Amino acid sequence: MALMETNRRAAAAVAAVLTADGLLHVFWATGSHWPADDPKALSYAVLGIDAPFTPPVLLPLAALLFTAAGLVTARARLGRSHRWGRLLHAGTVAVAGGTAVRGLAGLAWALGLRAGLEEGAGSTFYWLNLALYTPLCLALAAAALRVARERSE
Repeated sequence: MALMETNRRAAAAVAAVLTADGLLHVFWATGSHWPADDPKALSYAVLGIDAPFTPPVLLPLAALLFTAAGLVTARARLGRSHRWGRLLHAGTVAVAGGTAVRGLAGLAWALGLRAGLEEGAGSTFYWLNLALYTPLCLALAAAALRVARERSE
C-alpha cells in the first residue's frame, strides 16, 4: 500500500509540473511575454532559439502538456489492469522518455555543446537550463518511470 501511495505522489508531482507548464503556455498564447521584456527574449530564455510564441504554436503544446499530465495521473490511479491500462502505461512511458530526452539534451548544453542553440540565446538560457529545466526534466522522467513501473494494483 505504501508503494502505491508513493507512486500516486510521484504522479501528482509530474502532473502538477506539466499542468503548470501548460498553463504558462496558455498564458503566453494570450500575447504576454512575461517574465521577459519581449517575445524574442522569452524565446531565447526558454528555448535557446528565436521561435514564435504564438497561439498556433503554444496551444497545441499546452494541450500536449495537459494530456501528458492526465495520462500519468490516470496510470497511477487506475493501474495497468484497467481496460485502458496499456494506453495509460504507454503514455506514461512516453512522458518519461520525453522528459528524459530533454533532460539529457540539457546536460549536453550545460557541458558546452551548442547543438541546436543560437548565439543570441546568451547566458539566461544557459543558467535556466542548468538550474531549472534540466534537473526538473530529469526528476520528472524518474517520477514518471516510477509510475510506469508500478506492478501492484
